Amino acid sequence: MPIAPADAPRLLDAGDGGLVVEFGDAIDEGVNRQVIALADALDARALPGLREVVPTYRSLLVLFDPLALSRRALRDEVLALWPPQAGASEHKGCWRVPVIYGGEHGIDLDHVARLHGLTTQEVIDLHAGAAYRVYMIGFAPGFAYLGGLPEAIHTSRRSEPRLKTPPRSISIGGRQTAVSPPLEIPSGWHLLGQTPVRSYDPRRTGRPFLFAAGDTIRFAPVAPADYGALCRAAEAGEIVAQWEAS
Repeated sequence: MPIAPADAPRLLDAGDGGLVVEFGDAIDEGVNRQVIALADALDARALPGLREVVPTYRSLLVLFDPLALSRRALRDEVLALWPPQAGASEHKGCWRVPVIYGGEHGIDLDHVARLHGLTTQEVIDLHAGAAYRVYMIGFAPGFAYLGGLPEAIHTSRRSEPRLKTPPRSISIGGRQTAVSPPLEIPSGWHLLGQTPVRSYDPRRTGRPFLFAAGDTIRFAPVAPADYGALCRAAEAGEIVAQWEAS
């Protein structure tokens, strides 16, 4: 059994078929890179009995079949792979995601602008001008949590969450922004716009979830006429987000 190094992550049991590898206690890009690097390294090992790895902001949930892979053997594998080599498996490129901002598509845009003493166009420019890291997918199928929101538009969550928000909403909450799936979901975040992109689509064989932890996303404002055409294309099954390799 490998001896855990001093900087090794915490290993926490999660039922009889789960192990949580906890890297830290803060949202940090470097920590998230390590999470994703370990997930990729475990996937590459293709261990018999390894069912799934689920990256989050600062931890990795490893699901396994305890009849095929013992907890001790899995813990040994994790420690043997420590520290994970971030970088080799980083996703090289950026998703360009179209967004229509404001109006019925982003009912909180005016409020966010007033709150920060900005014009709505300044909020749009700030939001669309940043590059965002996908830290994790969770809460709802395809819901992408993004870090990198400009400080000028950091906005506390709503005091009273909405029970339903429009499908494919682009929202902000605290220091984060997010892409919602094509579902009506509850949310306490502020709605800035909508995208035609279906971040979750069960019709996409082999890739129902478009985004993955470690991806980079940039938003591209679009006009109403273009938005309608893109929505129709997405409904027909087309991926209307553009992948730009770096």
